[in-house]
Amino acid sequence: TGPLKDMNFSIPEGGGVRFVYQFTSKPPAVSFRATGEKDGIIVIVPKTGILYLNGSLDWETKTVHTLQVESLDEKGKTVEGPYAVTIYVEDINDNPPEFDQKKYTGVVRQNSRPGKPFMYVHATDRDDPTTPNAQLTYSILHHFPNPYAEMLFQIDNVTGAISPSKTGSYYLDPQKQNIFTLVVTVKDMAGMTTNAFTSSADVIITVKESLWKAPSTIRIKENSTQVHPVNISQVHANDPDIIYDIFEREKLPRLPFSIDKNGVIYVTEPLDREEKDSYTFFVVTKDNEGELVDKPLKIHVIVEDINDNPPVCQQALTVLEVQENEGGGSNIGTVVATDMDEENSLNSRLQFYLESQSPDVPSPNLFFIQQETGILHLVGGPLNKRIASNYSLKVMVTDPVFQTICDVQIHVIDINDQIPIFEKSDYHNVTVAENLPVGTVILEIQATDGDEPATGSSHIIYQMKEGDPDNTFIIDTDPETNRGFVKINKALDFEAAPVYNLVINATNPEPLVPSVQYNSSSLALFKVFVTNVDEPPVFQKTVHKAEVFEDIPINTLIMTVEAYDPEGDSVRNWLRIDSATGQIHTASTLDREQVEIYTVEVVASELNNAAQKSKTTFVLHLQDVNDNPPRLGTDPPVFCYPLSGGERALIQAVDADELWYYSAFSFSLADDMNTRNNWEISKINATHAYLSMKHANFEEKTHIVPIIINDNGKPPLEGKVNLEVHVCRCSSEKSCF
Repeated sequence: TGPLKDMNFSIPEGGGVRFVYQFTSKPPAVSFRATGEKDGIIVIVPKTGILYLNGSLDWETKTVHTLQVESLDEKGKTVEGPYAVTIYVEDINDNPPEFDQKKYTGVVRQNSRPGKPFMYVHATDRDDPTTPNAQLTYSILHHFPNPYAEMLFQIDNVTGAISPSKTGSYYLDPQKQNIFTLVVTVKDMAGMTTNAFTSSADVIITVKESLWKAPSTIRIKENSTQVHPVNISQVHANDPDIIYDIFEREKLPRLPFSIDKNGVIYVTEPLDREEKDSYTFFVVTKDNEGELVDKPLKIHVIVEDINDNPPVCQQALTVLEVQENEGGGSNIGTVVATDMDEENSLNSRLQFYLESQSPDVPSPNLFFIQQETGILHLVGGPLNKRIASNYSLKVMVTDPVFQTICDVQIHVIDINDQIPIFEKSDYHNVTVAENLPVGTVILEIQATDGDEPATGSSHIIYQMKEGDPDNTFIIDTDPETNRGFVKINKALDFEAAPVYNLVINATNPEPLVPSVQYNSSSLALFKVFVTNVDEPPVFQKTVHKAEVFEDIPINTLIMTVEAYDPEGDSVRNWLRIDSATGQIHTASTLDREQVEIYTVEVVASELNNAAQKSKTTFVLHLQDVNDNPPRLGTDPPVFCYPLSGGERALIQAVDADELWYYSAFSFSLADDMNTRNNWEISKINATHAYLSMKHANFEEKTHIVPIIINDNGKPPLEGKVNLEVHVCRCSSEKSCF
């Protein structure tokens, strides 16, 4: 009750008949009158001044009713007023949310990026949008079929955006299941109370094959004369609004390929197969923030050969020797040429032709060359050194396009009718220790030959004819003196071979005349005694390497390091190691983030003689597992008064685990009403996001903002961080007073 004046009332909608107010009057007023937006519901009793509702107000029909109330005397003339009486209708949650479609349909591509929306659902609520009555939240109620423990799809509870989950991005396959039905619900009251209204709609999703596929191997002919760049292939992304890019891992000085905004791949310059015969690079898709959208595609390019290289003579001058008595048809040597074009192709097929012979006596056709192999034969032999001691040949070598001339000189030498003769037939014996180094000379030998000096008929080749099946020894010859040097070619081993009974023979590279044969004069005997040396144990390998995951249990078997003693004694290994078997076990928890590579020296010694020991290196490389949740790597942000709303601070996520090529982190706020009403977070790249104020009404204090950071590991880990945010009056250095 009160005097007549301008008044405002707030009345919840619904509720039926109810009393609002009673106005009092001053004489000579005897009654009241109300005009305006009464809508048949708002009534004033003339005699008593009681203002009441004879029905329910409806916020959805009308939110404000404006009346004019005045007091009247007995003649109906105005005494007071008119005064403005305004009734504000308060909304109550009396309307369920409604989807704008009863059934939705959408299409998603196989291997689409998790979290990338491919469709939206939308609902409205007739209640007051400024109140929780019309704050809607979306969720997926059912998922048909759902063959996995996790749902293949997810929905943004605020926007209604539907996207593949991480599980869906990996497992969706139209060959296995191409139609899914989701039952999507929407709740008002932000889904926070059990009294919220709920509506649902079906979402029919069709899974289609991914467009993002690597093309088959691309083949490009080298040294193309086309105008570059040249279109060589095209890739297609599943998302329309993406950016294509190329990267390579070979660290080439330049990558002669590019890609345009439509996914068309170009070669940007002519290629040279002889410089590089193949290329491998990757095509990626990125969004507008530079984040990867799809997994990289591996592109393989083969550079096809064309005939652009002439034959090349292996030697500027090929020198061969022929004995005077060489018979017709004899193989006297080979002309060797090469071609840089593709091996085993027609472009590198070489053919040989004899162009000329000088002198042409006693016949112009003394020699013949095999067309495909370059092997030279003597045709018109035997030769006579007195007629011509040297012949010069011109050999033309051709491939299908080019030709080259190779020069050949043939020396006619004396016949090989003398055999090498050793200065003594028995060199007796020599005693050497088994640890003598490889390459050590243990004996010098000498044979002589009476044929023409400095020719193949008089040059001597020494070989082990008997007693050395494993080529433990080797003999080098001094070409000036024909002196031989017997050397150790492989490590000696008393336990395997304590004695060698050797037979050495001496021969010529040129064949003997038919009437002469090698005999015992070209043989020599030699005996080698090997003495025992107490050797240290021997490891099977010089370096032992292993890779294990950092979270393997203690006492896990890593590797067996084996050593043996050449003399047959037992070997003991010193380390955190099984002394009999060499098995290495972990002795404590391993952590890659502290030490990634362990290098250990393993020592093996004899049981009966500890002084005899050997060492080997064991390298243990820890592979990363995703065992560290992400965390914030920034100092607490400071926001300075006065605030205008919308202020933001840059925050960074870090992770002790190894970062891979794909996007590292995703950011979100904790799912509580206070946090979401005051703050919002938006990702800007793989490791950074903006934390923004949603309004300017913040108290001057330290606020705690709960942030959730997810990494992209396998399995993914979630880090929950309470970020301190200081809101205060600041100094000029933006620090709180």
